Amino acid sequence: MYKRSQMAALKTDIFHGDCLDVLKKFPDGKFDLVFTSPPYADRRKHTYGGVKPEEYVEWFLPRAAEFRRVLKSSGSFVLNIKEKVEDGERHTFVLELILALRKQGWLWTEEYIWHKKNCHPGKWPNRFRDAWERCLHFTREKHFKMNQEAVMVPMGDWKEKRLRSLGTNDIVRFQSRVGSGFGKNIANWKDRERAYPSNVLHLATECGNKDHSAAFPKSLPEWFIKLFTDAGDWVLDPFVGSGTTCVAAQELGRNSIGIDIKREFSELAENEVESATMALMERATKTNGYHKKNKR
Repeated sequence: MYKRSQMAALKTDIFHGDCLDVLKKFPDGKFDLVFTSPPYADRRKHTYGGVKPEEYVEWFLPRAAEFRRVLKSSGSFVLNIKEKVEDGERHTFVLELILALRKQGWLWTEEYIWHKKNCHPGKWPNRFRDAWERCLHFTREKHFKMNQEAVMVPMGDWKEKRLRSLGTNDIVRFQSRVGSGFGKNIANWKDRERAYPSNVLHLATECGNKDHSAAFPKSLPEWFIKLFTDAGDWVLDPFVGSGTTCVAAQELGRNSIGIDIKREFSELAENEVESATMALMERATKTNGYHKKNKR
């Protein structure tokens, strides 16, 4: 069961059901990116039922096998997840999942950290508040699509101060004095306005949707969609929730599929996608009207 939103040749489909079953309808190698945040272990019991930490890997692996089958060899799988605290210590189910996915054939290519700039305050006797989550990057092959220039960031104020006067060691590849083997050439950045980002994403937790128990900010999937896909590519979120990934994909000119086992969330995702479609169409109409007016 699904509802389709279509703008020009762009397609966004929302399916209701378990992704393990729904994905069997799709051919091998359809998607360029799988981006998702599944229910965390023992979390969202009232909405998703909760999966016990000791059963999480067994539950996730069959679904990951389907993700791998429908992903292109040049594609990426980004998993937003965070381990829980149980009986005063961090559970190891995320670490166990990483090892299990590698045995399944995935390459654990990178780990990005989502730093929550405005995480909720709190106090615990043996730890501090969680201010970050993992975004684990897996691929099928060592060579995959990656548009690094699409996520470059401004150089920042340091550029003007640091590059104002360059010393002798700044115009050659100056080797580290501590014998680390690392070198740098500061002069290489003199005429550049933008730089490559780090693997830490500093994003606020706000999201426009208040009707889902674990919605993430649209800026999170946006960043990875820009990095790992091109316009017209296909994005999959098998635990789509409120539809944030599909909305981000649509606004960036990508096709997408969203799946959720909870009917209320698949319907919520449909509504969010429809609202995004209307907003894009209205924006396009205004832009076309502006161009026609200025041509007269």
